[in-house]
Amino acid sequence: MQFKKNAMYKALGFSLCALNLAFAASLASAADTATSTYKQDRADCMDGRSTQDRATCLRDVGAALNEARHGKLKDDDASVYQQNARIRCNALPDADRQDCLVRMSGRDTTISGSVSGGGILRETTTIVPDPPPPAAPAPEPMYPNMPAPR
Repeated sequence: MQFKKNAMYKALGFSLCALNLAFAASLASAADTATSTYKQDRADCMDGRSTQDRATCLRDVGAALNEARHGKLKDDDASVYQQNARIRCNALPDADRQDCLVRMSGRDTTISGSVSGGGILRETTTIVPDPPPPAAPAPEPMYPNMPAPR
């Protein structure tokens, strides 16, 4: 009985060690990625390849590295962008909300521009038919002061 407990504890210990090693490796990988991203972004700041002035760029790059080290910097997640788009569109009047949702989804939408260029322009074309012409008014009598025929 004692032998089985020892074997079980050893197996449990090895499993925990393997799990810890895998966790440490993933943390090291995330730290390496954050550091390499920081170095590239910092080089962009120093070379003027950013849309910000150098001081602002360096401050933002340092803040991003700090957030990444604390696990607070999230990867680009499409669901987050979609949720933000819905929130922006919900702020519009009812008449414009559906068109906004269509533009943000990309359906039948032309997209141009870039963030670094100042913004992304999303354009949809909605064909609205002309309203029908008003009905012709009833003709008036030719001589309004003339008495009606008997």
